[in-house]
Amino acid sequence: MATEPRTKKEVIVQGISASQGIAYGTVFVYLQSDVEVPCYQVDADKRIEEVSRFDKALLTTRQQISKIQDEVEKNLGKNEALIFDAHLLVLEDQALIGETIREFEATGSNIEICFNKISARYIQAFSEIDDEYLRERAGDIRDVAQRVLQNMLGQAENSLSRLAEKRIVVANDLSPSDSASIDRSAALGIVTDSGSKTSHAVIVARSMKVPAVVGVRNLTQRVKTGDWVLVDGYDGLVIVNPTEQTLFRYGKIQSDKKSFEQRLLEANRRPPVTLDGVTVTLQANIEKVDEVALVKEYFAQGVGLYRTEYLFLNSARIPSEQEQFVAYKAVVEGMAPNPVVIRTLDLGGDKPMEGKSDLFPKEANPFMGFRAIRFCLEHPEIFKDQLRAILMASVHGDVRLMYPMISGPEELGKANAVLAECKAELKTRGQRFNEAMKVGAMIEIPSAATTTDLLAKTCDFFSIGTNDLIQYLLAIDRGNDRVAHLYEPAHPAVVRTLQHIVDAAHRAGVPVGVCGEMAGDPIYVPLLLGLGVDALSMTPPSLPAVKYLVRGMTMADARALAVEVLALGSAQEIHAKCAAFAHARISQP
Repeated sequence: MATEPRTKKEVIVQGISASQGIAYGTVFVYLQSDVEVPCYQVDADKRIEEVSRFDKALLTTRQQISKIQDEVEKNLGKNEALIFDAHLLVLEDQALIGETIREFEATGSNIEICFNKISARYIQAFSEIDDEYLRERAGDIRDVAQRVLQNMLGQAENSLSRLAEKRIVVANDLSPSDSASIDRSAALGIVTDSGSKTSHAVIVARSMKVPAVVGVRNLTQRVKTGDWVLVDGYDGLVIVNPTEQTLFRYGKIQSDKKSFEQRLLEANRRPPVTLDGVTVTLQANIEKVDEVALVKEYFAQGVGLYRTEYLFLNSARIPSEQEQFVAYKAVVEGMAPNPVVIRTLDLGGDKPMEGKSDLFPKEANPFMGFRAIRFCLEHPEIFKDQLRAILMASVHGDVRLMYPMISGPEELGKANAVLAECKAELKTRGQRFNEAMKVGAMIEIPSAATTTDLLAKTCDFFSIGTNDLIQYLLAIDRGNDRVAHLYEPAHPAVVRTLQHIVDAAHRAGVPVGVCGEMAGDPIYVPLLLGLGVDALSMTPPSLPAVKYLVRGMTMADARALAVEVLALGSAQEIHAKCAAFAHARISQP
């Protein structure tokens, strides 16, 4: 492990281990808050210089945006690059520029405070316009204004997608769109003040194979960009200004861990068969088309969860039916002949679309509000575009469609009715699709868990989303760091609910998978398999450890473990029992 001379005192901060690994490097503090603008009077003899500084900031910003536009067009295409045309137009808006200069001449206040005042007035005005297209200009003005202010104040651009060099990203929290935009070639690790083991930043960190620690309160206020830190994703530690002794010790730990991980990778090339001859289905969760290569690299038996909302979060507009079809087709063909489970939109909650406040109005409790299937049924035109795109992709491989956030049979019936309309529309067009495409539902709401037997009458398969199911069962907001520690997969209520779902589904002949974070946690894998779960889907880098464990256990022992666990009365006892089972079968440093 490379070292740098240390002069400051070492500080060790405890957080929550979220993605395993060790990283050492300099910090990039990502702050989502608005730029803090100072206010002062400019001397009369320096006013020409002040206006010149404003002109220079506008020119620098224009160059930055043009460069970004070129990169986006090169990597994503012309359509995605068009959004930046609106940003460039803001920089050429003579009314905005002229009013800023007049405000400066009238008040003598520094140019930043004048520009901030005028741009805020424009943002407010555009935000209140009825026309949707014009209303979205408010977001363009806000983004450009922040960039201009950063340039005038000499602040580094807060951009996760264009990190200047390899850095450890430290943030208060990362939204799904923030997480999706991270420069994967330059992010060494991720640390957040808030969040939980199941946050989207964590899911992205695992898919990137970088260490992550969450729930490190106020770290963004204790470090600054350029500070040296070590991230221990195994024990959930962040060490600021590590000493030479600490670096040496972690260098040995990292070496031992890499040796063990190599053993896992070697075992991962072999089939997932238990010692008593039972084959286990291990699949992967993905968000982007380009992750297909990673799925193949880790020998997954298909995609158990394709999160389609990231097509929407990474765009300034709703992707068309054709654009979605192209993306789905690429994944399906890339994974053939293995299956691909495409989940319909799970927007809302912690995944609203930026600049679409008309579609996602602010809610007091978005996790229990207007999201996922509720949003889709309320906006059938958006839902039908996606359903038709999935249906068209179904002739290119083994496609399976899955609805999120289903609360019961009535909601499932409504979703299937829209699907039937889409099939009829495609037939009218003469468009081919797989009539026998399997349709399933996520089980992640307690009401769905208790009515599994009723849902099974019109479902081909179930997939348990343990992240949300645990959240709703235990009344814990997993994104709230004040209660995130109470999020407990080993809670007796969780285990008993999982058993109920599996039993009810199997009585109806419906297979059950798990695609939540429990599926990729070696501690809980034997329990899930012992309860009768048919398939596990996880982030690709989680597959080697899970397969290693599967190959080192018997299914008979896993079933016996499940029987023992169901008789226990506390989460601590259940976790200890599961951990002991796993550790006895995995020898590691």
